[in-house]
Amino acid sequence: MTNSADQSPLGKNSAYRTDYAPELLFPISRQGKRDELGLSGTLPFFGVDIWNAYELSWLNMRGKPQIAVARITVPADSPNIIESKSFKLYLNSFNQTRLGGPEALRDLLQQDLSAAAGASVHVVLTLQEDFGKLQMGELDGVLLDRLDIEVDNYAPQPEVLKANFDELPVEETLVSHLLKSNCLVTGQPDWGSVQITYAGPQIDQESLLKYLIGFREHNEFHEQCVERIFTDILRQCRPQHLSVYARYTRRGGLDINPWRTNYSSGGRPSNLRNARQ
Repeated sequence: MTNSADQSPLGKNSAYRTDYAPELLFPISRQGKRDELGLSGTLPFFGVDIWNAYELSWLNMRGKPQIAVARITVPADSPNIIESKSFKLYLNSFNQTRLGGPEALRDLLQQDLSAAAGASVHVVLTLQEDFGKLQMGELDGVLLDRLDIEVDNYAPQPEVLKANFDELPVEETLVSHLLKSNCLVTGQPDWGSVQITYAGPQIDQESLLKYLIGFREHNEFHEQCVERIFTDILRQCRPQHLSVYARYTRRGGLDINPWRTNYSSGGRPSNLRNARQ
């Protein structure tokens, strides 16, 4: 049976388990929202969802608390996303759980998250002594937010996207920090920055910024918004190469950063934490 978003722990009172409880993880099929976008069969993109967990703690075998920051990488072709509140509840179930060391924690995380996602999930832990190595940075690219535009629509409208098909193709990277959408279930605001890298007909920047601002009252999960942005740009502007990367602010000690692309030469994006994260 496929889980639906309204069956998830989102928007409901939840007891916080402090003993290891992998059954708390709540997978939701990706395909439902992809069907809305007309995506079936071979996907027009590949990529990952990069999660960062900042509130991760467990006990060593002597009962002393340990802490770490985790980077969790979920492949975009996994059958399921993992609902974020269930993810938070699951991570908190380690709070009073005794483990033999960080490797034991990492192995459990990879095992449980892979089972929930339906594909191999990769986990890297940064321990307390290495926190100073974690870096911050901002997304590179031409800033769309500089444009003085008038906006009167706050729902995604792919038809506003424009590209110049009569000129030579270009390669460029565009960035906006004005991405805002709302949780699919609770309606709570999700704030993010988005980086769009492409090669092809030059995309009209004003139309792209209006399109992105159009997510302001739109209800979807982070991963779904990024796939919608990718699909709409690909269809309306017809770039040969396209990459869409969003960095969302954290909630409950977790941030989610989906990346979708149709070319491999650019490599996977960095996981530098933005200022608002």
